[in-house]
Amino acid sequence: MKRLLPLLVALLFARTASAEEPRIAYQSFQLPNGLKVYVIEDHKAPVAYEVLWFKVGSKDEVANRTGFAHLFEHLMFKGSAHLDDGLMDKLLEGAGGWSNAFTSGDMTVYQNVGGSNFLETMLWIEADRVAGLLDTFDQAKLDNQRDVVLNERRQSYENRPYGMASLLIAEQLWPKDHGYHWSTIGHVADLKAATVKDVSQFFRTYYVPNNATMVIAGDVKFDDVKKLVEKYFSWIPKAAEPARPQYKVPAPITKEIVISTTDDVQVPRVYLTWRGPASFTADEPALDTLAAILGDGKSSRLYKRLVYDEKIAQDVRAGFSGEQIGGEFQITATAKPGVDPQRLIKEISEEVARIAGAAPDAKELERAQNAQEASFLNGLEPVLQRAIQLASYDVQAKDPDYFAKDLARRRAVTTAQVQAVAAKYLKPNTRVVLTISPGKKPLEKK
Repeated sequence: MKRLLPLLVALLFARTASAEEPRIAYQSFQLPNGLKVYVIEDHKAPVAYEVLWFKVGSKDEVANRTGFAHLFEHLMFKGSAHLDDGLMDKLLEGAGGWSNAFTSGDMTVYQNVGGSNFLETMLWIEADRVAGLLDTFDQAKLDNQRDVVLNERRQSYENRPYGMASLLIAEQLWPKDHGYHWSTIGHVADLKAATVKDVSQFFRTYYVPNNATMVIAGDVKFDDVKKLVEKYFSWIPKAAEPARPQYKVPAPITKEIVISTTDDVQVPRVYLTWRGPASFTADEPALDTLAAILGDGKSSRLYKRLVYDEKIAQDVRAGFSGEQIGGEFQITATAKPGVDPQRLIKEISEEVARIAGAAPDAKELERAQNAQEASFLNGLEPVLQRAIQLASYDVQAKDPDYFAKDLARRRAVTTAQVQAVAAKYLKPNTRVVLTISPGKKPLEKK
């Protein structure tokens, strides 16, 4: 099997002297307060990258108090004990850098970038907002950022074409008492009902050093990083391990769930979604490969059938997303004008049944695996992405040296395994099928 790995790995990653296995080269230490710190030295450019990964996402919220994890993605940029609102961005931009963050069902991850000579200030900024955010948090800040989040919800979901799809699907795919039933953006009523006390308690519970992993990467030296992190973070006290909501394994879906709605769009779009396993579990690599064979790129089965041959779809894609307590496999197709969306569903179902009944050939598997591996390795070329991936391995795989294992498990996928996971997970009676057709934009139930 031809691989793109050797050249890319030689450029990007160190190898162990004995096993010659690729790895993300790092050094690490841990503070007495529980903060884990990894350092990746890469001196190609005079830039320092800081990633702070908190183990808190929307699944750590509770019913009637949703949207808090994402709310803090905003509040963390609104000033703290010694930083006025807006000063953080001015300082970083003045050092040629920037800051950002993202939230999911499982995590909230902050990223700061600046010139390597700005590293100490970056770490001071981060420590100040972790330790001192609540010192300046009040009703005015909550009201301001609640309005920002509600506006983001309107822009990203309510007013975007097909924008409500993910919310509608999640509500049917997962039970009401499950952490993935609601979106990271939260319910409108919950956001409006949130109080300063509610939000502050969420921060005190999860924004503690023993619930975080930090990665410092770029033009830095390990000894310097260690001294600076100890200086600015070691005084922050360790807290109790967060008491997270616990979820039972949901009862299986045994009958297809069909949803139909309308939106201000020109053509119909269909979504077929199944539950899947959690990330870093045994079936994940085969499901990723299955998604690539079915709907990743113009050489995929569904693209060839629906777009090229039948000319009934404008686009089609498939993907698997594993999270901490479950995953989702989804196929999405947008119809050509005049095409009945039921035809799309029928032909997608036939293609899924075909691969569940007969394994793909070796060349098809090789093509999918090569494309996936090249995309994965190219995606890790930026230092920041390598830092985020290392944090992911530490938190989600519970093994910062998982890189070689990750490659190995994906290379080991067989044609029989692809067929097996298709038959196991993509059953017609276990899916949620959503069709969005042209029409009036519906009013969401509040």
